[in-house]
Amino acid sequence: MGKQAAAVSPETQQEAMRVAKATQKPGQTKAQTKLIAQGIEKGIAQYKKEQKAKARAHDKARKKKQKQASEHTDTVTASAPPQPTTSARDRSDSRLPWLLLVISWIGFIGYLWVG
Repeated sequence: MGKQAAAVSPETQQEAMRVAKATQKPGQTKAQTKLIAQGIEKGIAQYKKEQKAKARAHDKARKKKQKQASEHTDTVTASAPPQPTTSARDRSDSRLPWLLLVISWIGFIGYLWVG
């Protein structure tokens, strides 16, 4: 029991004593109040322990999710070969409008000459 009392912070002990005194019944002895304060300390210590465990579990889950996300992006990046920025088809597609423009001007000049 000495180990557990040492594990509880002085602030927790003070808070437990304050709560125990606030809920003290008429005719209650100091020893009874002290026992109630110790019970409150145990409850606070248990609550803090549970909150730490929840925080650790939450942190583990968050790290696991991040790791899975990074592995997923690594897998997607590794499996998909890099796409060339301009393919041969794109270059031929961009020449087509210019070619049609030149042909239409040649046809227009030929029409004026003949006409």
